[in-house]
Amino acid sequence: MKKILVCEDEAAIRDFVVINLRRAGYDVVEADCGEMALQKYEENGGDFDVAILDIMMPGIDGLQVCKELRNKNSGIGIIMLSARTQEMDKVTGLMLGADDYITKPFSPSELTARVDSLYRRVSLSQQSIENNFKEELTSGIFTLNLRNRALMKNGTMIELTQVEFQIMEYFFSNPGVALDRTDILNHVWGEAYVGEEKIVDVNIRRLRMKVEDEPSNPKYIVTVWGFGYKWDT
Repeated sequence: MKKILVCEDEAAIRDFVVINLRRAGYDVVEADCGEMALQKYEENGGDFDVAILDIMMPGIDGLQVCKELRNKNSGIGIIMLSARTQEMDKVTGLMLGADDYITKPFSPSELTARVDSLYRRVSLSQQSIENNFKEELTSGIFTLNLRNRALMKNGTMIELTQVEFQIMEYFFSNPGVALDRTDILNHVWGEAYVGEEKIVDVNIRRLRMKVEDEPSNPKYIVTVWGFGYKWDT
């Protein structure tokens, strides 16, 4: 069954999330604080497809949980829950490895749509690994392994999140082509995605920190002003 970890300290919101995800067919493990979320993760052997983490919690907050889960598992899908006033925290969460965020308040349909979308990406990636795909894409000094979702730069491995891998695969499949932000959004997050387009920019910034020699002066992931980005090697 599709398994999801929900960490939210406000009981009413946690119950709302858990009830709706169970109705949507998910096996939900819930936690009321960051410490419990990390404990539940270990108790279940890390066997989760998706984690939903509230940003603001006493003790270990959602950002720290996100960072620790991402360090433990590059394949898990992570969604942050945030208040409208936590704009910088949203960006920080994405930079720490989150795949998406949902702003409170949210409807049951938005919740399940976001989780379903992320679960599909995680599931497809896992199927590729299980089918033992051995294909590789090469671009200049970079090699993208489609089986283990790893990016190599001059023989050095760069670990990627689900979203980062899909963006890099899109770049590698379209070298030198200017890709519209909307095209990237639709390709990676799906046309039904209801979030903000700036999530693309945050993930590009995160990728530049991993692949560029000088992230502030990128030469591989190039900005096409007023349009989007292109991969140039």
